Amino acid sequence: MTELEIWITIAVLTVATAVTRSTFWLVGHHITIPKRVNEMLRYAPACALAAIVAPDLLMTPAGAVQLDIHNLKLLAGIAATGYYLLRRNMLEMIIFGMLFFTGLRIWF
Repeated sequence: MTELEIWITIAVLTVATAVTRSTFWLVGHHITIPKRVNEMLRYAPACALAAIVAPDLLMTPAGAVQLDIHNLKLLAGIAATGYYLLRRNMLEMIIFGMLFFTGLRIWF
């Protein structure tokens, strides 16, 4: 790619990003979202987070699923989930999970 093509690509992607992110802001007052859809959208952030975290916890770097006692990330994730169910504090859960995983890595 030439330097001009790179700058054109950057400009086009910038415009595409701005348009897609501002569309709802520009025409949002003309559109009413049904109550049921609005209720379903409450779960979107949790689903997105699960879609990001689950493959990292379950898969090896080679791409195989590892569901055994030697998967330290999975053990730390289970421990962090248990901590969250007891304490109901997301920040504490993240810190606990990171410390638990670090402890497992040092221990094993």
